[in-house]
Amino acid sequence: MACIGNLLERILTELSGVDLFVADLKAMEAYAYYLYYLAKLWTKPLPEVYDPEDVADYFTCRPHVVALRLLEVFSAFASAAIRIRTSGVKKFYMSSMDKSIGGDVAQYGFGLVLKETMLNLGPTFIKVGQSLSTRPDIIGSEISKALSELHDQIPPFPRTLAMEIIEDELGSPVETYFSHLSEEPVAAASFGQVDFLDHVYKGCTVEGINVAVKVQRPNLRHVVVRDIYILRLGLGLLQKIAKRKSDLRLYADELGKGLVGELDYTLEAANASEFMQAHAPFPFIRAPKVYQHLSRKRVLTMEWMAGESPRDLIDMSTTVSIGDGSDYSKRKQSDARRRLLDLVNKGVEASLIQLLETGLLHADPHPGNLRYTSTGEIGFLDFGLLCRMQKKHQFAMLASIVHIVNGDWSLLVQALTEMDVVRPGTNIRRVTMDLEDALGEVEFKDGIPDVKFSKVLGKIWSVALKYHFRMPPYYTLVLRSLASLEGLAVAADPKFKTFEAAYPFVVRKLLTDNTAATRRILHLVVLNRRKEFQWQKLALFLRTGATR
Repeated sequence: MACIGNLLERILTELSGVDLFVADLKAMEAYAYYLYYLAKLWTKPLPEVYDPEDVADYFTCRPHVVALRLLEVFSAFASAAIRIRTSGVKKFYMSSMDKSIGGDVAQYGFGLVLKETMLNLGPTFIKVGQSLSTRPDIIGSEISKALSELHDQIPPFPRTLAMEIIEDELGSPVETYFSHLSEEPVAAASFGQVDFLDHVYKGCTVEGINVAVKVQRPNLRHVVVRDIYILRLGLGLLQKIAKRKSDLRLYADELGKGLVGELDYTLEAANASEFMQAHAPFPFIRAPKVYQHLSRKRVLTMEWMAGESPRDLIDMSTTVSIGDGSDYSKRKQSDARRRLLDLVNKGVEASLIQLLETGLLHADPHPGNLRYTSTGEIGFLDFGLLCRMQKKHQFAMLASIVHIVNGDWSLLVQALTEMDVVRPGTNIRRVTMDLEDALGEVEFKDGIPDVKFSKVLGKIWSVALKYHFRMPPYYTLVLRSLASLEGLAVAADPKFKTFEAAYPFVVRKLLTDNTAATRRILHLVVLNRRKEFQWQKLALFLRTGATR
């Protein structure tokens, strides 16, 4: 200690007053830079584009915001867990009364509790719930059914706030641009569900054009990005606890990019225009025109898509007024049923066109986003996200439909591998055997599987879950779209078969698209492994092709 003291004394005696003053100035400069850096971080705005590092920098300076939200999320899920445990005790006492439905009731009850929890936690958790509702292969059909109700139970926000956002974005009073805007957001029966991201108002421009004005919820970007950051922290912690090699935080990043992208309506306007241009050669497919001069980041003005929703058509085709058995009522019901089936058939073809022709898929293909116009067109709404497919995946998807129709499960597994659905290293032989077991009892009628698409889909999903298949976005979207359309059709015609509706288009594609990929698929269909003609399948092709 004495040596250290002597050393310090020697240094101080050798430094002049000027040297000490300069050293103090440098120390103050370092502190000033540090305070300036902190001030820059504190004043840095929330990132416009989702970037994990920028988001982390933003919320690291605001730990109180994250802590309060974490407490809120933890409390909500803890309360849900208590309710689920309580309902489990009730189920134990009820099981002796009705054992046949206990498991399904328990799953559905769990889904309802989860739905209410996500609804209370706000937009990001609602989006997660809506995404999960489309994955019965992961969470089960009953939980999926309960979460699907999230689409219809989104709480609204005041109209005054919506008008303020329109004025802020467009830069002038609402009356400058619109002669009329509806008092309430448009209900599900007229335009689509009240969305968790926005409200849609029916309006009329000063030029007399009927429009739909989509207005984003206030302060939504901060809420969404904060919750994605918390979700990312949770997945990172889960990865360490589970000792997983793959980075689970990438799931949060993917969700964050998609959600933040949907918050910029200039991108949605571009998507709608791109979709319209890509499908212009197909006159029965419609997308609303975007009015660019009335659209900004938080306001989107589009042509009003006049038409009947699938829900309207189902109600009209299945409901008969009490005491009204008149011929007029029956004709009206029959006509609604015809329009619903026409909507479904055109919806199936539109899905296949997106899948096999344009490679540009509508990313939210639920019935609320479809309209049947008075001229028999099918109209698509909501272009927040589009899914773009690679050519190799398009041809592999085409091949998979053909192989399902032909009952060739080994070639189906090959096609799934080419679609990057089957993971590398998977035992292909075992997958093929399991598919044969799951789908082997499918009966055929006139060469077409005499079975509901949803049933085939459920069996494929059970095998997918067992072997941890990947589910690329386009694959999930197409399956969701076709299964959803089949559900609509069955309301009007219980005998409707998606394969029967889809296969003529597939045959036409194979017979008219003269490429090496389609020729290879065609050879697999009409020739066996000994290169001999399979006359029965060739006859099916000619007969099916004649319907087009």
